[in-house]
Amino acid sequence: MKKLIYIPALLLLAACSSKPKDKKAELADLQKQQAEINAKITILQGEVGGDSTKAVEVSVAEVKSGAFTNYVQIQGKIDAQDNVTAYPQSPGTITAIYVKPGQHVSKGQVLVQLDNSTQRQTIAQNEATVELNQTLYNRQKNLWDQKIGTEVQFLQAQTTLSASKKALAALREQAAMYRIVSPISGTVDQMDLKLGQVAQPGTTGIRIVNADFLKVKADVPESYAASVGTGNEVLILVPDANDSLKTKVTFAAKAIDPTSRSFAVEVKLPERKSLRPNMTAIIKIADYSKTNTISIPVKAVQRSENGDYVYVNENGIAKRKTVKVGVTYNGMSEILSGLKAGEQLVTEGASDIEDGDKIKVLQSAN
Repeated sequence: MKKLIYIPALLLLAACSSKPKDKKAELADLQKQQAEINAKITILQGEVGGDSTKAVEVSVAEVKSGAFTNYVQIQGKIDAQDNVTAYPQSPGTITAIYVKPGQHVSKGQVLVQLDNSTQRQTIAQNEATVELNQTLYNRQKNLWDQKIGTEVQFLQAQTTLSASKKALAALREQAAMYRIVSPISGTVDQMDLKLGQVAQPGTTGIRIVNADFLKVKADVPESYAASVGTGNEVLILVPDANDSLKTKVTFAAKAIDPTSRSFAVEVKLPERKSLRPNMTAIIKIADYSKTNTISIPVKAVQRSENGDYVYVNENGIAKRKTVKVGVTYNGMSEILSGLKAGEQLVTEGASDIEDGDKIKVLQSAN
């Protein structure tokens, strides 16, 4: 019985002691294979120049120094510098209309006559009075020149004549209020008047526009009050007229509108037949400009917690450079520091590379 128990125990010990020996052998075999693979990798690395990493394909552009301008874009409208509505100064019935829409008129020209028959009758009576007073004055003056009569009589005749003339002048001014007169030279742009219609001051009028002198009016947000003013360069686009021009701001208001929180600007326009009042215009006002600075595409700038950076190409190797970004406009960012003219900036593929990576230039823009 002791032998039967002892022999299996020996077999069990033998089996347990042989299992670790097999794993050691397996480990040694794997280590040998690893050494052989590492040796082959070393040989291949030497054959391809010591780097088996595939180059990343990118596009680059030469960094250049030039002008950079930032624009404030707002919407405005074209208006005539002389765009007024002429009204009568007194109410009355229209008795004559002397103009029609589209007709050119001169400053001071009578456009519409209102009924002033009562005033004309009064004027006729006063004209007779003035004529009589003038005769009496002339006779009294002749007598006074001959030292006939008294000085008081002469002065009374003189005063009476002067008073009657002033009264007549006042009546004529009153009669002139019963008409519509053009305050400017221009073109009759709008009128809807009829004979027999009762015209009222401030209500019934004729619009007159001088389209030879136009301007663009717009409201600029108050946040640009410090950078936008008279003299700033401005680009004006008129989509409906398919026209554009470059000029300067001719007027910038000093006061801020408390309701809209903006201030008014005006830009005088040169004579152009394609432009008309009330057309919509897109205004781009230059509020920041430099003549000698570096600007690069926004897409080339990468951002991290430590700041902005870009990649440049140095003999096929990507080099990371920290940059300080200034103003950004229209897809371009001003670079205040970190880049210099002549460097090869990575513009496409920058997000796929890291500092020190091999790069292959597919496209280069100068």
